[in-house]
Amino acid sequence: MNPTATLHMKNGSKVVIELLPEHAPNTVNSFIHVAKNGWMDNHTIERIVPGKWVDISYSAFHHKECQYLIPNEFALNPDVVPLDSHPGCVCMGGYGEAGLASCEFFFPVKDCPEHKGTYPVFGKVIEGMEEIYRLEKVETVPVPYPYPGVEVNQPVEPQIIERVELELHGVTYPEPVKVENPRLPKCWTCLDL
Repeated sequence: MNPTATLHMKNGSKVVIELLPEHAPNTVNSFIHVAKNGWMDNHTIERIVPGKWVDISYSAFHHKECQYLIPNEFALNPDVVPLDSHPGCVCMGGYGEAGLASCEFFFPVKDCPEHKGTYPVFGKVIEGMEEIYRLEKVETVPVPYPYPGVEVNQPVEPQIIERVELELHGVTYPEPVKVENPRLPKCWTCLDL
C-alpha cells in the first residue's frame, strides 16, 4: 500500500496525495523527509501560473533545512521509467543540471509532455482536485524573481497549507540522497532564512 499525504488547507479544504515510491523513490523520500519534520506546515503558496500549474514553493519553504538539492531521479535510478505529467499529478521542481529541489513540488493543470524525465511525477491527487483548480483561479499579483523570463505570481489573499499529515502504513522511508556541495539556486541564496 502506497503512502499518502494530506494537505490540510487553512480554508478547511484538503488535498490528498498518493505518493508513488516505485516511480520516483528518492523524490518520495525527500517529500516525506520535509513533510514529517513539519517544514511544509503553515506555508503560504508562493507561485501560481494560471493555465499551467500551482507551484507550492520556490523559497525552500523558508527553512534552511530544506535548502538542499537531490539528483535527477532518472539519473539516480535509471531503471525507473518516468511518468507523464498531466492534471492530477504531483511533480517535483528542479534547477536544471544543479538537481531537483528538496521538495518544491507543483500541481500541473495542463498536460506537460516537456516535463517527462526532468520533473519527476512522484504522486497523484486522489482527493481534492477541485481545490487545485480553485487555487489556479485565485487573484494573483506578479512578484520579482531572480531568473529572467520566469513568470511568478503570488496570490493576493494568502493561500496557506496549515499542515501536512502523512500515512506511511508502518513503513520507514530513508532520508533522501542529496547532491553534495550543491550550487544553490538564486531564489534561495537571496533569502534571509
